[in-house]
Amino acid sequence: MAEQQEQAAPDAVLTRIGQVVMLHHGGDREEARRRFLDLWAEVGEDGAPLHRCTLAHYLADTQDDPQDELAWDLRALTAAEEVTDGPGGPDGDPLSIRGFFPSLHLNLAADYVKLGRPEAARSHLRRARRAAGALADDGYGDGVRAAIGRLELRLGD
Repeated sequence: MAEQQEQAAPDAVLTRIGQVVMLHHGGDREEARRRFLDLWAEVGEDGAPLHRCTLAHYLADTQDDPQDELAWDLRALTAAEEVTDGPGGPDGDPLSIRGFFPSLHLNLAADYVKLGRPEAARSHLRRARRAAGALADDGYGDGVRAAIGRLELRLGD
């Protein structure tokens, strides 16, 4: 029984990340970046892949330099690739991590566009399009698919 309650308890790190995301969306980018970096220091390079993926994904959005944004987006993708398949891997990471890949590759494609590297952008855009089948038919999925389409048009694909 206690084990079931433990599994049902919300993930404290993801909850904290969500709070900082709200701060960022509220307009306080600098404070959000500082808090994300504090969380990153707590989680560490060896932390749960889902935590590292989520943190790096949002940390990228707080960067001023496109090269720094790319570095964080690459960290997010690397962490996502470490998540094991199944209903819950050894760290409790959900199978739904596949739904992150379209967005992760889309972000990398956008980073490469900013850095004037269209071939790298196209490569990640193709990967985003292939991974888009994992997206649900909801607002988030529709938004990611639309963003993929917009970037494809921009790149002439």
